[in-house]
Amino acid sequence: MVMRSLVFLLLLAVSSAKVFERCEWARVLKKYGMDGYRGVTLADWVCLSQWESSYDTGATNYNGPGSTDYGIFQINSRYWCEDGSPTSNGCNIKCSELLSDDVGAAINCAKRVVKDPQGVRAWVAWKRHCENQDLSSYVQGCGV
Repeated sequence: MVMRSLVFLLLLAVSSAKVFERCEWARVLKKYGMDGYRGVTLADWVCLSQWESSYDTGATNYNGPGSTDYGIFQINSRYWCEDGSPTSNGCNIKCSELLSDDVGAAINCAKRVVKDPQGVRAWVAWKRHCENQDLSSYVQGCGV
């Protein structure tokens, strides 16, 4: 019953998902004050989002029992949100909130994640694809 409810909530949330264009996403991030937040540049955030979800707010990735990544930032349920599995719920939200085209909850949770000691290094995709790279192309031509 819990799994059926979870699947229903995920389908409902995905129905309001959005796939952003690169520059559109960069402008949204800038509007939410992400450029330079905790030392993370706008280009870092755009790069991270590209490699984690391809800018898709409805993206999910099941990692195994008790661990699913949600939304445009692929925020993990084990630590950051509630999806019915044991969690620390550091962002104090339901994971389904991370799947909406209203990205406020996802951005606020990403801000919470980077406050931890790992910072932006909490995201494996950022470490693999963005760290120590020239990321200027991620915001080039976006007017940000």
